[in-house]
Amino acid sequence: MEQKEWQDSEIKMPKPKNINKIISLLKKETKQFENPIATEIGERTRSPFQVLISCIMSLRTKDTTTGPAAKRLFKLAKTPEEMLKLPKKQIEKAIFPVGFYPTKAKYIKKTCKILIDKYDGKVPDKEEELLKLPGIGRKCMGIVMCFGFFKTGYLPIDTHCHRIPNRLGWIKTKNPEQTEDALKKMLPKKYWKDFNNIFVTFGQNICLPTSPLCSQCPINTYCPKIGVLRRR
Repeated sequence: MEQKEWQDSEIKMPKPKNINKIISLLKKETKQFENPIATEIGERTRSPFQVLISCIMSLRTKDTTTGPAAKRLFKLAKTPEEMLKLPKKQIEKAIFPVGFYPTKAKYIKKTCKILIDKYDGKVPDKEEELLKLPGIGRKCMGIVMCFGFFKTGYLPIDTHCHRIPNRLGWIKTKNPEQTEDALKKMLPKKYWKDFNNIFVTFGQNICLPTSPLCSQCPINTYCPKIGVLRRR
């Protein structure tokens, strides 16, 4: 019943207005800020493996913590073979204080062993294979495809990419999975590649989870601010 109710509400959602203008303004605004860590690592290293590992570390962790942790870890090892040789405690020490660092260190070790045993030390470039790796959900899969392999046709959705379109009234969804499905139906494909990068950066710096900086927002006049209780 819950799924049907959501589908019905999705069908009734009006077509978003000013979507081209909004994304154009956000793209221009976010150029002043640092890229999300996965984008930065992908552009700098062109390494699907480093994007994958940095994505594992970034779950429920701010980029300001993930970035330095990734730098420390990749100084020790840059390939699955090198990483697998590291003791789990050494990985934990390198990535601390990312959230759930003992669990993530375990995932990193398991992932490296799987890559070596099943994929000849390479990160698979197939959606279904990536989703089999420890700790990898749709968001991380999409990030690896977009910023590790630079493939199109993927729309990775994290908390910012879920929150902001709902705030704008583009969609009415309850979780990132629903948001991915809804956005794929209404967002022109030409925007998919940059969507995560733009909305994560915007969400980290302006459209904050609580008390967003609406006075500094370039799309303030276009935003109905759905669900916003307090703003600055």
